[in-house]
Amino acid sequence: MTRLQIVFAGTPAFALPSLGALAGSAHRPVAVYTQPDRPAGRGRALKASPVKTRAQALGIGIEQPPTLRSADALSALRSLAPDLIVVVAYGLILPQTVLDIPRLGCINLHASLLPRWRGAAPIQHALLAGDAKTGVSIMRMNAGLDTGDVLLECEVSIGARVTAGELQAKLANLGACALLEVVDRLAVGPFHGKPQDEEAATYARKIDKADAVIDWREPAERIARKVRAFNPWPIAETALAGERLRIWEAEPLASPAKGEPGTVLPGDHEGMEVATGNGRLRLLRIQLPGRRAVTALDFLHARPMAGAILG
Repeated sequence: MTRLQIVFAGTPAFALPSLGALAGSAHRPVAVYTQPDRPAGRGRALKASPVKTRAQALGIGIEQPPTLRSADALSALRSLAPDLIVVVAYGLILPQTVLDIPRLGCINLHASLLPRWRGAAPIQHALLAGDAKTGVSIMRMNAGLDTGDVLLECEVSIGARVTAGELQAKLANLGACALLEVVDRLAVGPFHGKPQDEEAATYARKIDKADAVIDWREPAERIARKVRAFNPWPIAETALAGERLRIWEAEPLASPAKGEPGTVLPGDHEGMEVATGNGRLRLLRIQLPGRRAVTALDFLHARPMAGAILG
């Protein structure tokens, strides 16, 4: 098997298993591209991306251009003479001039079973939609948004109570294995993918903080999906007596609710039950501003809530 000259491009923690897998293989990256350091925290000090930190620990050279469209960025990339560029949640657009540089092209790890959930937030949208399964796709990159031929897909079921954070970790590890398999196959010889079915494509738009605000008129099942989809970010929230109440964990209850949507119901010994547009939602772990997250039962012991209105 030929050792490939690989450039790896990634930024968040989701990309770490893939970087680690390649670094431990015969195809150790010759360079890692990641986004520039960004201000973070209350002090707004510059913070390196998780991928940069890992690449430094691995002793791999790092490039952090703000764009890949400049002549300097293109020249630096060409000087590496990559056989293949591997992209995992990089966060910068690769123009056609970059896609044309490596002799084997560019491949991308995407956290869905393409063409379902193309776009920025496939994990969250799979949970919001109540999908029974999801997975990872390794695709050849082209000028479109997640539209390239699929080289390999790996499928997993979605657990009834799994959060976006838990599913992301699972898919990151699964994707690393799939990615290494594809790279090994490309090193052996030609490897052709399968075109995507455009008629089956769906789009996973970027999640905004405003999406996390709960509408209690929705069914309990749908609200519970939001709670899971928005954990660990941006965290589902509602209003309680003028304060923001963040909901980290909840479960739907099928029995009908007596009360207007958003009403806290009496008599629950397992959590805080809230009336919704259809059914009841049991809040299990919640958080007020400036406080740590606590169980809803502990919250109720300190602050009885029956009859209170959320939202």
